[in-house]
Amino acid sequence: MCWLAAVLLLGACSEPAKKAEKKIEPPLEPITGRAAFFKVYPAARAWAADAQPMQVVSILLPEVKAEAGKAGAWQVQFVSASKGKSRSWTWSSIESAGNLHKGLFALGEESWSGPRGQSRPFLMQALKVDTDAAYEEAVKHAETFFKKVKERPPVNFMLESTPRFPDVYWRVMWGETVGTADFTVFIDASSGGFLERN
Repeated sequence: MCWLAAVLLLGACSEPAKKAEKKIEPPLEPITGRAAFFKVYPAARAWAADAQPMQVVSILLPEVKAEAGKAGAWQVQFVSASKGKSRSWTWSSIESAGNLHKGLFALGEESWSGPRGQSRPFLMQALKVDTDAAYEEAVKHAETFFKKVKERPPVNFMLESTPRFPDVYWRVMWGETVGTADFTVFIDASSGGFLERN
């Protein structure tokens, strides 16, 4: 009987210790602006029942290959008249620099007392056209720009409502920001129609 216990003990000791396997989750796929908006929307309504969208902006990540009309991260801003606050959320396909966390992440609140400057809140029902469709339409109006450049700059998107156009619109920008974009095409986010280019 003792020899059986010794054999079992020896067998248990001779097994290599199993290391805890760390599960590595693959990055989430890049998504469209409208998809990012609807990932944030429930969190915004939980934050404030009267939350209204103000802006949606793409964030390009060097680690995630952007596709036509899609980005690896997005920031979506809502405002609440009852709270007198604005709040933004990010959705990111990976953990990245600049306070980007994989999935949905709430940023801090800021005071808001109504539209400042040109930007104004809009009705979520006005957002009917997604960034992939906006991109396709914008490309049709960018041929002259493409002929002038050797290499196309990265494409960014911004959804906003200003007095410039009657409806909410997508800025499809070839460049990093609104101020530094080499070329911009404006697409109506309700109809998908071309508005302007510059």
